[in-house]
Amino acid sequence: MITDPIAAPSPNFDVRKGPPDMVVLHYTGMQTGAEALARLRDPAAKVSAHYMIEEDGRLFTLVAEERRAWHAGLSFWKGERDINAVSIGIELVNPGHDYGYRAFPDVQIAALVGLLDDIRGRWDIPDSRILGHSDVAPDRKQDPGELFPWQALAAAGHGLWVEPEPAPGAPLSIGDEGAGVFALQAGLTRLGYDCPPDGRFELDTAITMTAFQAHWRPELVDGIADGDTRARLVHLLRAASEA
Repeated sequence: MITDPIAAPSPNFDVRKGPPDMVVLHYTGMQTGAEALARLRDPAAKVSAHYMIEEDGRLFTLVAEERRAWHAGLSFWKGERDINAVSIGIELVNPGHDYGYRAFPDVQIAALVGLLDDIRGRWDIPDSRILGHSDVAPDRKQDPGELFPWQALAAAGHGLWVEPEPAPGAPLSIGDEGAGVFALQAGLTRLGYDCPPDGRFELDTAITMTAFQAHWRPELVDGIADGDTRARLVHLLRAASEA
C-alpha cells in the first residue's frame, strides 16, 4: 500500500497508444536523489519516469500512468520497440556504477513492493513483464544492476525467479559456434531479448547474456553461458509461459 506519495509533476510525457502491460525498473545513476529528480523534471533533458523512489522510501509521482513517460529510450522486448508506449517506468535512487553503486535499502524495496501492488491492481501486468532497463536495452544500460534484489521482489509477488540445478554441457562464450549457440540465442529471443539466432556467439550475444545474468543469476555476471545460466533460461521460459 502506498503512503503519502509526493507530487513532483514532470512535463516530459506524451500520449500512450494503449494500456501499459509492462514495468521497467531503473536506477537513477546520479550522485543524489535531488539531482535525479531535477533532471526527470527538466524539459530540456527530455527524460522522465512515472515514479521515483528515494533510498529512504519516499515515493515521488512524476507522470500519470495513463501517459507515456520517456524512460526506456531505444529498447526492445518481445518484438516491441517502443517500450515507453507499453510500460510504466520506476526510477530507484541509487548512484549506479559510475558514482558508487550500492545495495538498495530494504525500506526502498518495501516502497517498491507497495507501489507494484497498487499498479498491478489497476493494470494487467504479468510477472514475466517486470523487467530492468538492462533487459530492454542491454547494449546501452546496466541498471538496476546485479545488486538489485530480484529474488526478494519475486518472493513478494512481483516478477519471475527460478533456481534449478545446472544443466550439463560445456560453457558457451565468445567464439563458439553451432547448434548449442543457436538454441541459446533462440531461448533468449523467446524470453524477450533482441538476440536473433545465427549460431555464432559474438559480442552482441555476450552483452545479452550479461543482461540476463544481472537479472536472473547476479552472483556471477560474466557473459558466459554456463550450465547454471542455461538451466535458468530454460526454467524461466517455462515459468513465463505459465505466468
